[in-house]
Amino acid sequence: MDSIHRWSVIPHSNYQVKCIVGIQTTHPLCKGEEKRKSDMANPSPAKSMGDPGITPLSPSHIQQNDTDPNAHTGPSFMVVVAIDFGTTSSGYAYAFTKEPECIHTMRRWEGGDPGVSNQKTPTTILLTPDRKFHSFGYAARDFYHDLDSTESKHWLYLEKFKMKLHTTANLSIDTELHAANGRRVKAIDIFAYALAFFKEQALKELSDQAGAEFDNADVRWVITVPAIWKMPAKQFMREAAYKGGLVPRDNPEQLIIALEPEAASIYCRKLRLHQMVDFGTKTTQNGFSPTENVGTGMTQAKEHVRSKRQSRTFLVENVIGELWSELEEGDRYVVVDCGGGTVDLTVHQIRLPEGHLKELYKASGGPYGSIGIDYEFEKLLCKIFGPDFIDQFKIKRPAAWVDLMIAFESRKRAAAPDRTNPLNINLPFSFIDYYKKFRGHSVEHALRKSNVDFVKWSSQGMLRMNPDAMNALFKPTIDHIIQHLTDLFEKPEVCDIKFLFLVGGFAESPLLQQAVQNMLQGRSRIIIPHDVGLTILKGAVLFGLDPGVIKVRRSPLTYGVGVLNRYVEGKHPPEKMLVKDGTRWCTDVFDTFIACDQSVALGETVKRSYTPAKPSQQVIVIHIYCSEKEVVSFISEPGVRKCGTLRLDVTGTESTAARREIQTHMQFGDTEIRAMAVDVATARSVKASIDFLSQ
Repeated sequence: MDSIHRWSVIPHSNYQVKCIVGIQTTHPLCKGEEKRKSDMANPSPAKSMGDPGITPLSPSHIQQNDTDPNAHTGPSFMVVVAIDFGTTSSGYAYAFTKEPECIHTMRRWEGGDPGVSNQKTPTTILLTPDRKFHSFGYAARDFYHDLDSTESKHWLYLEKFKMKLHTTANLSIDTELHAANGRRVKAIDIFAYALAFFKEQALKELSDQAGAEFDNADVRWVITVPAIWKMPAKQFMREAAYKGGLVPRDNPEQLIIALEPEAASIYCRKLRLHQMVDFGTKTTQNGFSPTENVGTGMTQAKEHVRSKRQSRTFLVENVIGELWSELEEGDRYVVVDCGGGTVDLTVHQIRLPEGHLKELYKASGGPYGSIGIDYEFEKLLCKIFGPDFIDQFKIKRPAAWVDLMIAFESRKRAAAPDRTNPLNINLPFSFIDYYKKFRGHSVEHALRKSNVDFVKWSSQGMLRMNPDAMNALFKPTIDHIIQHLTDLFEKPEVCDIKFLFLVGGFAESPLLQQAVQNMLQGRSRIIIPHDVGLTILKGAVLFGLDPGVIKVRRSPLTYGVGVLNRYVEGKHPPEKMLVKDGTRWCTDVFDTFIACDQSVALGETVKRSYTPAKPSQQVIVIHIYCSEKEVVSFISEPGVRKCGTLRLDVTGTESTAARREIQTHMQFGDTEIRAMAVDVATARSVKASIDFLSQ
């Protein structure tokens, strides 16, 4: 069947507009059968635009799938710096390309909490009352804490703000965040400030090492994001990096967006037996037996790591680790990345002899990170003291609220399945004082009246929680994770899993470890790397050194272009008919390039050839659309959105061929996609500006 592709005439002379956008992707196109219905409620985009047409080269469009072996070759860099931008904590690590086996973690941060490792710094940021950047991490938190309560109301303090990118339905450049004092600030500014801070810290450390100022152009930057993030959130991080000066917009290859569980997977390939805790072995390993309490191994592992912490350099084997050597061609494993905000699950298969990775099932997960426990604690406080008081306290005494959550964080880490003694949580004096003014009676009185009998008042000014009460705060979050894992293991692609790697800061929780053990019932060996909170950071550095290690991914979206097909009576909806020069066309047809959840090799390119319907057409415009649905018939269907435009200006050029050939290329298989249109006669090309953030 002949088809015509819709283009609009928009003068544009910039031939090299380049953009790459955050995504994971997929394989040969497998276009689903066209559905016969269309969404009647949505007007026809083609009719409203009145675009001139473009036809495929006869007899039908040319489709070609190539794999570019050099998908990630480009300028060479002296050093790779990875930033793990987490919900609760963040940090950076780096490696010089001449010494890829040496991964250096960032300098020790000033500040820190008793009993909490400070290899990373809290993801907290402080702006001055006039909205200028002041500080990040411990410095921001401590300065804010020390402000007088009357002063602190005017400063803008933000924490755990990364989740906004996951939870905002219509994320855009104008999306706003709320500071602790209730004032609103643009999210893009906050993320740009944070990335600029890490750039400054890393370059200063590199300059100190080199003994001269280190040039940012010599750095390849890697930023980690959850694999389950939708495309707008991934693009948002790239836009923030441009705004923060991490990389210039005209050199996008200098920045790689890495998916967190993929980074963890890459690092786990290098693990030696002394660098992990294996809960699946039947014999004693790392000094403990799996029959012992689940937390024992991690406790010993943490002590081992602390004793080695004088050095911030981690040596990574050039060869694969001993654990990996047990894997054979086709073996499957799961990486469960348990962070502060999200839990990400990926399923990989090993490909020998190089040990490359193939994604078997598209990334899944949800907002089941450790901050869910903080929300449960807040709900408990609302139950005891009343939601009206808690809401007011957070606004009127924001610094004291931060103090209370810091106190809870350190006790949260002490929760364990076999704990018998109570956990004491310090209540700030201003909480006790403000409550008495607000309610007219004491905190102790509130506890007695609340009927929450598992939380008592201690005369030392503390909330005393029995262990079951603390464990109950973990239950909703852990239940979500276990349910998701259970569902995942029922998928046909997720059978015969050899290893389950548990990574991310939340993976240190003995309660979570035990729940995963109970769920698996010995079906897979559970592996937890030492210093589990730095696994993603180290893996991201390795990914920056060799971005081609993940050879096959799955597409999270269906991609295609809007076309006009010849109208067929009885097949196409009457309201889609458009008559042009006596020919009847069906408008708004979605022509699939690649379908959701298909496999695609790294660098795989889909090419199609078209020709302008009018020989005199000077500007050819291709609109790229995407959808989360696997089968899409029309671009007017719900959930289909325009995500990119290719504008090719052929003004002043002539083609010797009877019909001018325009090739459209879309390259998949990376964490980001690339699109390009080429005028074959003149080799003039334009690269797509793919935009998931426009409203």
